[in-house]
Parts: sequence; C-alpha cells; structure tokens
Amino acid sequence: MILICQYAKIIFMTDERLKVLGRNIKAERVRKNISQMQLAEIIDRSKDTISKIETGNQSPSALIVYDIAKALNVPFEDLFKSLD
Repeated sequence: MILICQYAKIIFMTDERLKVLGRNIKAERVRKNISQMQLAEIIDRSKDTISKIETGNQSPSALIVYDIAKALNVPFEDLFKSLD
C-alpha cells in the first residue's frame, strides 16, 4: 500500500514494496550500466541515498522516484512492478 500526501511524499510503504522498488531501480540502473554515483549525480542526491533506496532501507519521496525514473528513462510506474 502506498499513501501519497499533497507534498508528493511517500509516507507509508511496506518493507516488501520498498525492496521491490529498490530492486527495480537497481536492475534498471545496472542494465543501463550506470553506477550509483552517476545516478546520484544526475538526480542531485548522494550515493548513500541511492544505496539506501536500492536496499529498501529508505522510503524515497515520489519526486525522487520520478527523478530516478526520468534519469533511467523508464516510466515511473515501471519501478513499482514486481520482479519475476
């Protein structure tokens, strides 16, 4: 379950959904041969932030997920799809 408030902050996401989001981001980043540092620079965040998001240890705002999707050139909603 994802709840988004008016400020586009993801305020609740189950641990499993955070892990799926992180795995999808990492899979797409690796597929495109982009390092965590490169992605961090593109979206103006730290490498540590990217690492925490990819491991499911940080709940990113919807705006950060949007920036990541844009940087990776994938639809926003694709980052929330379950991995098979």
